[in-house]
Amino acid sequence: MFRGILPKEVDFYAYFEKHISLGIKTSETLLELAKTGGDPEPFAKRIKDLEHEMDDVTHSCAEALHKTFITPIERTDIFKLIKRLDDIGDSIDAAVSRMVLYEIREVRSDMRDIAEILVKATREIERAIKLLRDPHKVDAINDACRVIHQLENDGDIVLRAAITKLFREGDVMEFIKWKEIIERLEKAVDKCEDVANIIEGVVIASA
Repeated sequence: MFRGILPKEVDFYAYFEKHISLGIKTSETLLELAKTGGDPEPFAKRIKDLEHEMDDVTHSCAEALHKTFITPIERTDIFKLIKRLDDIGDSIDAAVSRMVLYEIREVRSDMRDIAEILVKATREIERAIKLLRDPHKVDAINDACRVIHQLENDGDIVLRAAITKLFREGDVMEFIKWKEIIERLEKAVDKCEDVANIIEGVVIASA
C-alpha cells in the first residue's frame, strides 16, 4: 500500500548510456564524412537528427532529476555529466553545419584525424560510464579516463598543426572556414575530457 508514496529510484546510468551511444553514432558519422568527402549535407542531416535525439535524452534526464529524491550519485554531477555529454554532439553538429554553410566539398586530412580521435574518445566514455555501475571497477574507469586525457592532447596537436598548415597555404577564405570547423571539432574533444573529469570526480566522491 505504500508503493505509491515511496520515492522511486531512477536509472540515471541508463540516460548516460543512451546518450553516449548516440554520441558514438555521431562521431562515426563524422568519420564517415571525413573519409568519403563529397556533399556534407546528407551527413549533416543524420548528425542533426542524432543531436535532436541527444537533446531529448538530456531533457528527459533533467526532468527525472527534478522529480527524484534518491540518486545514485550527486545530483549536481548527474546534471553536469548529461550536459557535457550533450555538448559533444552540439559541437560536432555545429562543425558539420558550417561545412554545409560554406559549401565545402573537399575534406582535409586534419578533419579525418580529429574525427578518428572523437570516435575513440566517445567509445572510451561509453566504457567508463558502463563501469560506473560497479563501484569495484575504479581502476578500469580511471584507465578509460586516462585514455581520454591522452586523446584530448592528441586533438590539441592536430589543431595546432592544422592551423599552421592553413596559415602557410595562404588562402585567407579557406583559413577562415577551416579554422572554425577544426576548432569546433577540437572543442568536441575538449568536452570529452570534461566528461572524463566529471567521471573521475564521481569515482573519488564514491570512494
